[in-house]
Amino acid sequence: MDMTAQIKENLISRIRDSKDMNFLKALQTIFDSSEQSLYELNAEQQSSIETSRNQIKNGEFHKNEDVISEMREWLKKK
Repeated sequence: MDMTAQIKENLISRIRDSKDMNFLKALQTIFDSSEQSLYELNAEQQSSIETSRNQIKNGEFHKNEDVISEMREWLKKK
C-alpha cells in the first residue's frame, strides 16, 4: 500500500471512530474550505496578475539573485 492510500485509510478509520463533535466539525470546515477558492480577487487584482504574467512571458523581469546582488552592491556604496 502506498503512503497516500495508507494515510487515507488511517484518516477514514479515525474519523469513523471519533465521537468528538468539535473535531468532526473542524474537519468538515477544512474540507469545505479546501473545496472553495482560497482567494477571491477583485478585477484590479486579476488585471495586475494578468499584466505580470504578460511581463514574465515577454522577459520583462529580473532574477531574484540578480536583484539581491545589485542591492548588496548598492548597500556597499552607502
